[in-house]
Amino acid sequence: MGIIAIEELPARLAGGRTLAGLDLGDKTIGVAVSDRGLSFAHPRPVIMRKKFSLDAALLLAQMQKDNVGAIALGLPVNMDGSEGPRAQKSRAFVRNMAALSDLPFVLWDERLSTVAAERTLIEMDFSRKKRAGKIDSAAAAFILQGVLDRLQSLGSSAQAEPDSSSDS
Repeated sequence: MGIIAIEELPARLAGGRTLAGLDLGDKTIGVAVSDRGLSFAHPRPVIMRKKFSLDAALLLAQMQKDNVGAIALGLPVNMDGSEGPRAQKSRAFVRNMAALSDLPFVLWDERLSTVAAERTLIEMDFSRKKRAGKIDSAAAAFILQGVLDRLQSLGSSAQAEPDSSSDS
């Protein structure tokens, strides 16, 4: 399917489908999945990257298990807003996944998501060793929670807009 706009997500998630969040790294893929109400992000175990076909098979099996209707992928944008090599890797990942699955992707600016996730784990008093094993899924949850919060605000603003068809 490829990339869709965030405004298209509600239609893709109808019928209790969930939304997944991914933090794509060179060695791991951090994974998080929403609840059915699209309110909370729940971290899942990381996928240790080996080869794209194996990584994709593991990821798609997890997505099916969690009844995922779409995926929010963190896009590593530079601080100045430009896209570098890591962003291009993320876009290539989406293109490669589109050949294997109809699941749509939403790209989400992930600037500082890993920093925020690490701060949260430090506040929760995780040791450095434990943080290393959880940081990628925590970053995926942070990315996903950002998308979920944005969906909530889109829904609120749509409900708050007056119906202009009755004005005359």
